[in-house]
Amino acid sequence: MATRINKYLSEVGYCSRRVADRLIKQGKVTINGQIPEIGTKIEEGDQVEVKGQIIQKSMKEKNIYLAFNKPVGIVCTTDRRLEPDNVIDFINYPKRIFPIGRLDKPSEGLIFLTNDGDIVNKILRARNNHEKEYIVCVNRHINSDFIQSMSNGVEILDTITKNCFVKQLGPKKFKIILTQGLNRQIRRMCESLGYRVRSLKRVRIMNIKLDVPTGKYREFTKEELLELNELLINSSKTYD
Repeated sequence: MATRINKYLSEVGYCSRRVADRLIKQGKVTINGQIPEIGTKIEEGDQVEVKGQIIQKSMKEKNIYLAFNKPVGIVCTTDRRLEPDNVIDFINYPKRIFPIGRLDKPSEGLIFLTNDGDIVNKILRARNNHEKEYIVCVNRHINSDFIQSMSNGVEILDTITKNCFVKQLGPKKFKIILTQGLNRQIRRMCESLGYRVRSLKRVRIMNIKLDVPTGKYREFTKEELLELNELLINSSKTYD
């Protein structure tokens, strides 16, 4: 059965579909020696190469799911050439994996890494309302007006953020649960209200909680993976 080239590359664990599309646009993918278009399908027996490396179905291995506590200063990218502080070199996992989503360089906390391209596409779709929980410290005292404003939505990036759960934990500390994934969303929300983020830590993604020391990772438990798949069961994929 014919398979889209981006889906094929995610199924064999080479990269996510999004990254595959980027590689195709850059002309780094060939099918039988020809550069394909995005959406091109491959058949059994076709030879797929990425950057001159032959990609075979036999490359497919058991799916890997890691929960990693990213330190401040590490960048969530697979570009090891251009970013020396990348997450892949830091973890130094023996098999090919890639991060699901991003956690910016000044932030710390939970991020998933996997070789399963399909789960990446499901989790990244913001419309699926998947919860992400953060603990944030800002530069000055917060009050009920700040909590209410953050909860009800703040104007950033030419849009109003979705309503969200916010709870004050201390004079300058709060918890926030988002179902959106706007670029540097929490930092921008705080800045729009006259605050500056001093520290930001993600402590939960959906049903997976952060429970490993900074710089360490662990595999998902069978129970966590089962529950995660149940939460994703109604999630639509990015591609058909």
